[in-house]
Amino acid sequence: MKLLLIEDDVSECNIYKKIADKRTDIEFVAITDSDIEGIKYVKQYQPDGIILDLELNKGNGSGTGFDFIEALNKLNLKDRPKIVVTTNICSDTVYDFLHQNKVEFIFYKKQNNYSQENVINTLLLLNGYKSNTTANVIAKDDKEKDIIADKINHELDLIGIATYLQGRKYLFDSIYYIIENGNDDSRITTIQYLVKKYKKSNSTISRAMQNAILHAWRVSPLEDLSTYYTARINYETGIPTPTEFIYYYVDKIKKQI
Repeated sequence: MKLLLIEDDVSECNIYKKIADKRTDIEFVAITDSDIEGIKYVKQYQPDGIILDLELNKGNGSGTGFDFIEALNKLNLKDRPKIVVTTNICSDTVYDFLHQNKVEFIFYKKQNNYSQENVINTLLLLNGYKSNTTANVIAKDDKEKDIIADKINHELDLIGIATYLQGRKYLFDSIYYIIENGNDDSRITTIQYLVKKYKKSNSTISRAMQNAILHAWRVSPLEDLSTYYTARINYETGIPTPTEFIYYYVDKIKKQI
């Protein structure tokens, strides 16, 4: 597998080099600390995978890993390389950006199972290679979780639940949480999960979810709503409640996975 490393930490780069020297299944076609050079090397070498550091604070380029991703998107490559991001940043905003820009995997450098070997093995797994390492088992589990997240986001996009609405995050997390935990008890359990995660009140979260649904039913074409949301809706309100909405998509996505 041909890899491009975009990383400004010299010690990290040296570790990757040593790993590559001992293996026959990977080759670093280029290593750079610059987002600009990274794009140049993508065009020149057409790598199969990219290991991308988001910060690049010490690099020679004009921007960050975010700038590299945006520049990569503009290339409209027929065969887009697999991208694994490594970062010290841990936030929902960063995750949302990376998810929307089709980054395959994110490694937080401070997490317990982070290692350069795991990063490489994850790229191999994403590229279709087989491995028996524990790292790859972990990566596979996370990839399956990403598939669920992709399906939820796709369904919300189809009916116009806008990404800038705070309620979308709560709806997404509720659907994801119930699918992952098999929680069929009640809405209260899910709300308690959201209250703990976001440090917001029950009423604030419920209102934001209802507003996100209301927004979609006001601005989205009726044909889209009737095509992609087929559950019965209370004729008095004309829109689903958050509970109805969440469990409709839990059932729908479970049938897809």
